[in-house]
Amino acid sequence: MTQSNGTTPAATNEGKATFGAGCFWGVEAAYRQIPGVLSTSVGYLGGMMKNPTYRDVCSGRTGHAEVVQVTYDPARVTYDDLLTVFWENHDPTTLNRQGPDVGPQYRSAIFYHDEAQKETALASKDEREKAGHFRKPIVTEITPATDYYEAEDYHQQYLEKRGLSSCHI
Repeated sequence: MTQSNGTTPAATNEGKATFGAGCFWGVEAAYRQIPGVLSTSVGYLGGMMKNPTYRDVCSGRTGHAEVVQVTYDPARVTYDDLLTVFWENHDPTTLNRQGPDVGPQYRSAIFYHDEAQKETALASKDEREKAGHFRKPIVTEITPATDYYEAEDYHQQYLEKRGLSSCHI
């Protein structure tokens, strides 16, 4: 398998994490800044349709979320560190909405790849709820990762290609 940066991963030294936190352009840009993140790709996960397009997902009828899939070096950055970036870069208390973006494709979601990620994600969510980090209840779904469909090429590193650092309002 070739990464989006053209390298071939060393399977034993890499982790994979997948997050939905609204429009994937800004989320991807946030993760690309983290030391230890080897590559990112944006795509669709959590829905019923096979091989959805951006147009399909934007219809709100496929069940997919816009997600960022992160390949990382666990010796340099932990899954818990990646969760911190997730919580700090979106509002996990709004159901199917981030800012002006509305629809199920913009939901807050953590898609875990193994039981350790599941337990870490649940503990991280619980910790933030108990600490009162947010005024409203967290609505983030924590579910197993299913089939991931990479988004069209023009969405990959969208902001970076345009010389932008974020798309937050």
